[in-house]
Amino acid sequence: MLGAVMLSTALVAIDSTIIATAVPSVVDDIGGFAQFPWLFSVYLLAQAVTVPLCGKLADLFGRKPVILFGIATFFVGSVLCGVATSMTMLIVFRVVQGLGAGAIAPMTVTIVGDLYTVEERAKVQGYVASVWGISSVVGPTLGGVFSEYVSWRWIFLVNIPLCLLAGAMIMKNYHERRTPARPVIDYRGAVLLTAGLTLVILGVLEGGQAWAWDSPASAATLGIGALLLGAFLLAERRTTEPVLPLWVFRRRLLVASGVVSAGAGAILLGLSSYVPTYAQEVIGVGPLVAGLALAALTIGWPIAASQSGRLYLRYGFRRCALAGASLIVLGSALLLLLGGGSSIWQVGATSLVIGLGMGLTVSPTLIASQSSVGWRERGVVTANNLFLRSVGSSLGTAVFGAVANAKLRGDHAAPARLVGAVHNVFVGVFAVAVVIAIAAALFPRGDVREPTE
Repeated sequence: MLGAVMLSTALVAIDSTIIATAVPSVVDDIGGFAQFPWLFSVYLLAQAVTVPLCGKLADLFGRKPVILFGIATFFVGSVLCGVATSMTMLIVFRVVQGLGAGAIAPMTVTIVGDLYTVEERAKVQGYVASVWGISSVVGPTLGGVFSEYVSWRWIFLVNIPLCLLAGAMIMKNYHERRTPARPVIDYRGAVLLTAGLTLVILGVLEGGQAWAWDSPASAATLGIGALLLGAFLLAERRTTEPVLPLWVFRRRLLVASGVVSAGAGAILLGLSSYVPTYAQEVIGVGPLVAGLALAALTIGWPIAASQSGRLYLRYGFRRCALAGASLIVLGSALLLLLGGGSSIWQVGATSLVIGLGMGLTVSPTLIASQSSVGWRERGVVTANNLFLRSVGSSLGTAVFGAVANAKLRGDHAAPARLVGAVHNVFVGVFAVAVVIAIAAALFPRGDVREPTE
C-alpha cells in the first residue's frame, strides 16, 4: 500500500514542477505567452481550495472513494491538457488537474495516519516526503527532455499509465474500515468556503502581477473574498456537520502545527524562487548546479523526517519540533551571510541545514496533529494542515515577490541590485523561521495520545 501512496503523491509532486522547463515549447506551439503564468496559478489555486473540502468528504465517506475520485479527475485533466490546442484551453484543463491534485494530496497523508502507528509514521512520512524531494529534481529534467526530444504534450500524457497504475493498486490493496452512517453534507459552507478562498488566494497570487496591489481589481477580489469567508464562519456555527469545523482553530496543538506548516510553505517557495536566480545571476553557475544547490533542501527534509521518529518517541513532539525549528533559524541566519562573493557550496550547505530542520519540525508536528484525533476527524485535521501550507506558499510568493521587486525596480540585470533584493527576501525568510520557532515553543508539553474508537 505504501507504493500506491508514494505513486499517488508522485503524480501531484512531479506535475507541480515538470511544466516549468516546457513553457517555451508550449508557447511556440500554441501561443499565449502573456497568459502562461496562469498555468501555475490556477493549478495551485484549484488544489488549495479543494484540499479542505476533500478532507471533510473523506471523514464522511472514507478515504478510498475520495482518493480514487482525485486520481480519476487528475487523469481526465492530464488527457485534456495533452490535447489542448490553445493556451486558454490548457489553462482551463490545468484547473481540472488541480482539482484532482487537491483530492490526492491530503488523502495520501491521511491514509498514512490511518494505516501506521505513531512509531511508524515518521519513517513512512519520510518516504512520502522523499517523493517531493526527488520530484523537485526529476520534474524539471523530464519536462526539458520531453520538450526537446519528443513533445511537450507528453508532460501530461505520461500521467495516463501512472494514474491507471495508482488507481489499480489502491483498488486492490487498500481496504478501510468504516462505520455505516448517513452523512450530512454542508453544501452552503462548501460553496462559501470555495468561493471565498478562490477570491482571496487569487488576489494574493495575482496581486502585483496581473494587477497592482492598490488597484480596484485587487481591492474587489480580496474584499469580496474576505466577506464570503466571514459569511462562511457564521454559517459554520449553525450547522451540525461543518465542512471545516472551527474547533481546529481553537486547539493549541492544531494551531501551533498549522503555523509551522504555513511557515514551511512560505520558506520553501521563497527559497525555490530566489536561490536558483541568485546562484545563476550572482555566483555565475549554470541552471543545473543552481538546481542541485536548492535540491540540498529537499534532500535534507526526507532524511531528517525519516529519523525524527526516534527523537519524538524518546523526547516528545515538542522537543523534536524545537530542535528542528532551531536548525531552520540557524540556516535562515546563514542565508543572511550570502553575498556576491559566496560559493555555491555555501548555498548548498545552508539549504541542507534548513532542509534538515524542516524534516524535524514539519513531519512530527503533522503526525502529532493526526495522533490527537480519531478516524472521523483525521481527514479534516490533515487537510487543514496541508491547506495552511498552501496558504503559506501563496502568501510567501506574493510577499517575497513584492519585497524583491521593490529593490529591483525592474532592473534584473544589475548583480549588485539583485544581491540586495535577494538579501531582503532572505531577511523575510529569517523572520518566518523565527515565527516557526515560536510556534514550536508553544507546542503543548507531554505526550500526544491517540484516541481510541
